[in-house]
Amino acid sequence: MNISSLIPTEKIIERLRYENPWWRNKQIPELYSSMSKRLYFKLFYPYVNEKNIRRALVLMGPRRVGKTVMLFHSIQQLMTENVNPQKIFFVGIDNPIYVHLSLEDILTLCKQSLNQSNLSGCYVFFDEIQYLKDWERHLKVLVDSYPETKFIVSGSAAAALKWHSTESGAGRFTDFMLPPLTFQEYIHLKNMDHLIHDGNIIYGEKPIPYCLTHDIKALNREFVNYLNFGGYPEVVLSEKIQSDMGRYVKNDIVDKVLLRDLPSLYGIKDVQELNRFFTYIAYNTGNEFSYEIMSKESGIQKDTLKKYLEYLEAAFLIKVLNKVDVNAKRLKRVTSFKVYLTNPSLRTALFSPISEIDSEMGNLVETAVLSQWMHREKLDLTYARWKDGRNEGEVDLVLVDDKKYKPVWGVEIKWSNRYFEKPKELKSLIQFCKANDFDKALVTSIDLTGVKVVDNLSFSFLPASIYSYNIGDITLKMKTGN
Repeated sequence: MNISSLIPTEKIIERLRYENPWWRNKQIPELYSSMSKRLYFKLFYPYVNEKNIRRALVLMGPRRVGKTVMLFHSIQQLMTENVNPQKIFFVGIDNPIYVHLSLEDILTLCKQSLNQSNLSGCYVFFDEIQYLKDWERHLKVLVDSYPETKFIVSGSAAAALKWHSTESGAGRFTDFMLPPLTFQEYIHLKNMDHLIHDGNIIYGEKPIPYCLTHDIKALNREFVNYLNFGGYPEVVLSEKIQSDMGRYVKNDIVDKVLLRDLPSLYGIKDVQELNRFFTYIAYNTGNEFSYEIMSKESGIQKDTLKKYLEYLEAAFLIKVLNKVDVNAKRLKRVTSFKVYLTNPSLRTALFSPISEIDSEMGNLVETAVLSQWMHREKLDLTYARWKDGRNEGEVDLVLVDDKKYKPVWGVEIKWSNRYFEKPKELKSLIQFCKANDFDKALVTSIDLTGVKVVDNLSFSFLPASIYSYNIGDITLKMKTGN
């Protein structure tokens, strides 16, 4: 075995026993058993339990969105379903004690620690797999060598995980992406589902089922709280962390990704420059950028900027939104684009919490709405901006049908009630709808709901908090088939 002589085998076995307390007491640690399950657990667990397909399950996502908690909840559920606790192994690969071991070595020690002769019918969880060099090659070998064993791995350095799992694990891995908390999950974790009830809204000419609220003021209070603290389950549930959000998120999420994960994956030399660039983007989340302006304001060369944007997007820290014109045609040269944080509370962590009357509120609401849509893979979301003679305009969010290259809908995201009273002022949206033969569109407000008709166009107004809640709710229903 390739085990460093510095660490005696019995010490490693001791560590394994410590990490797997259920071998003795049939319980996962209370820290995890006391936490509520994320709503995404019901999507994830069937893959854990899927025995017919010989594939490892790769749980990916940004730091601190609850991947480790989800692994422990899966272990708890397996024991509830009468799986023998001594057939369940958990190993945190980020612990330095395993640094000289291959996955095969670790498995051998797991068997040794329980005096087991084989791994038939076992479930093996490897947490933070990205700390193992060439992990995908090791894992592929295990999947082939142990057909009767289910392997579940998690990792945060998502760029490498996604790339490696598709490149090297073709047919051997199933990817599962766990994004930051949706607003719907936030309300669920805070036990505030009583604020929501089933109802309908009018969109166009017909009513469609929609979740509404009895108390928009209370829901908006929670929405502002979500913008500030809501992306991370631990932060939502801990006032202590909220009081020192900067230290918690900055140290644990931003610094580890920017100063450690990305430099080691991509060989970035100037980590301080990357850090400064990310801070600049975070402060301006939701703004339109061009490479020229970005380069001028940040002092970073254009080619380096392009790479940094790619890396930050691959690490799930930002989302780049491309521009289309009034007819949703793509522009041949990408000269400008919008950049959003994947999670509005990252901005709070770096700067300070905002209140609902702050000027930055509009951009953060846009960031929050976009972050709800990120739970839907393969959606071609863009924004529209055009200048045509004296006509110029912008629509915040446009879904393009990527087969027909035509817009499906446009949404104007506002944190204002002004346009409910003066819908004629929505000149860009009116022009966009007419250019694309739309008869309806959606506009968000602070707290007003209703339909306004302008120039034969039907504009449905909804509070931004309600709209955000429903994107998450509808996405989850689509994924679970409910």
